[in-house]
Amino acid sequence: MWLLMPILVTFLVIICLLMILTILMQRPKSEGLGAAFGGGLTDNLFGAQTTTVLTKFTVWLGVLFFLLTLVISVLHVKVLTGPTTIQKQLMKAPSPSATAPEAQKSPAAPLK
Repeated sequence: MWLLMPILVTFLVIICLLMILTILMQRPKSEGLGAAFGGGLTDNLFGAQTTTVLTKFTVWLGVLFFLLTLVISVLHVKVLTGPTTIQKQLMKAPSPSATAPEAQKSPAAPLK
């Protein structure tokens, strides 16, 4: 478990960086920031259907982002909700019910 969390967080950071890159590469209607990254370059790289490819890729990255975030949060809660050190010590200690039968073994006064 201790190795799984850093690996998942690393994948989450990579997905975030890829999402930022693909969102900035998309061509807006007003040719704003997308033109700064070379709007013609993405057309040459992906073909004429650049917007559909980048849109689909952004959707998949978004889905991966949310799923990975959910998995990390569930694993983090499971790690945090484990027994504390005090609970572990209390589980190791003998229970009070173990001493109760000894008290019941003493002979009781007969009822008259």
